Amino acid sequence: MSETNYPSEKRLKQLVKQLKKEKHIKTYQAYDLISQTFGYSSWQELKPIIELHWKAQIPSPKVSLNFIDDDDVTLSDKEFDDIENERSSELDKSVKELVQRNKVQLAKLAIEYSIFEPTITGLKKSILDATQPVRTHFELENFHHYYSQGQGIENKVVKTAYLLTDSETIRSKVSLYRPNTKKGDPRMWFRKLGELAEAGDQVAIIIYEDEPYLINISKYSISNELDKPESPIRQLIKAYVNTGSSIAEELLTKLKTLAIKPFKALRKGDTAIGYTLEILLGIEANSSKLPDYKGIELKSGRGGKNRSNLFAQVAKWDISPCEKSAEILDNYGYQREDDFKLYCTVSTQKPNSQGLHFKYDKSNDQLQEWHDSGELVAIWPGSILRERLLEKHAETFWIEAESFVKEGIEYFQLKSVIHTKQPLASQLLPLIECGVITMDHLIKRSGKNNRVSEKGPLFKIDKKNLDLLFPAPQKYSLVD
Repeated sequence: MSETNYPSEKRLKQLVKQLKKEKHIKTYQAYDLISQTFGYSSWQELKPIIELHWKAQIPSPKVSLNFIDDDDVTLSDKEFDDIENERSSELDKSVKELVQRNKVQLAKLAIEYSIFEPTITGLKKSILDATQPVRTHFELENFHHYYSQGQGIENKVVKTAYLLTDSETIRSKVSLYRPNTKKGDPRMWFRKLGELAEAGDQVAIIIYEDEPYLINISKYSISNELDKPESPIRQLIKAYVNTGSSIAEELLTKLKTLAIKPFKALRKGDTAIGYTLEILLGIEANSSKLPDYKGIELKSGRGGKNRSNLFAQVAKWDISPCEKSAEILDNYGYQREDDFKLYCTVSTQKPNSQGLHFKYDKSNDQLQEWHDSGELVAIWPGSILRERLLEKHAETFWIEAESFVKEGIEYFQLKSVIHTKQPLASQLLPLIECGVITMDHLIKRSGKNNRVSEKGPLFKIDKKNLDLLFPAPQKYSLVD
């Protein structure tokens, strides 16, 4: 699988469109034909394979070696040479695909986790940087709070930990501390780590009953381990997983009733489907940031749109260089007919056409928006973004509808719903950092009254990547 030259998602859609035109066939037939060229009988067989391939294109985080700059760390000539041999390129494709499969599996099981990568130097020195994703995970689990920990050996915290292989549970100790250095950057170390992982491996931390368990997700397949009754990895996951109940069945029944036949749109524009659904479900219109239906958030859209809104969240203006949306618009917007606009997508991967891009400052847990001129634009503390995610998506129905116009009136036909629960808040910033989650600016100054309106900023995710953020997304058809 790893050596196959699969097309990108964009290229695949182009090929489908081209085949439909050339052969006068339907969409599903074009997908099947393309699947057969790769040795698969149908699109249904190829789809999970190629989607994993696309996920494996997501960039891996860079190795963390902050500790080598600290005064308390002395390196020999050989150890300085080792730094040159630390991983600087992407992970091997087969390893990356295994890591992605394991991430999806953990998300499906609603297991909060964080990942670290041991380095050559770190294994020799028995030092790991406690990176921001790890610190965030520890805080979410109320396991350890570095921000309230004093510096020095006298403030070190040592707890029991476990290193899990496919056949053994290795009892360990984790040391959590901040050294007596200028910054006191958080560190950690797991005794016997060398028995579990090598430099460059991706190691997942799972907190269960206030104790960390480590799994080498570069080496072990979690889904395979779940099939082995005696596997320590299976035993941990079985103990961790706990399912709950919700009022989802009630809402699903109502949506299936609405899907029996098309219904008229009760307003025009992008919000028509959401507004109409809320009215038909008896939800009072409001501008609250809280979920819509008895604690369940409704996200609806016309079929064909891949990106879905996660939440809207403005920057923290009192720590941002630009102190309001209007200032961002003035500095980076453009004229469109009578209006002055800034409608663009911002990502960590590259600057957009307006020169804007994201950087994740791990040391301060801040999402920062920069202009390619070197100007810092705005700042979102990671804690605020995680709070919004948890507030908005404790439970969500992602509803898809087809739209058509009849006699000048738009109608909607409900098609399907994806049901998600308990987002993995610890994965939000890592997914922004690797470009899976992006943000849209939707700022406009009206040419009619000179007023500035802001519909966002909207943080968005492609629906195909929901399983990286939400445990076990369940898809239901609303029509027979």
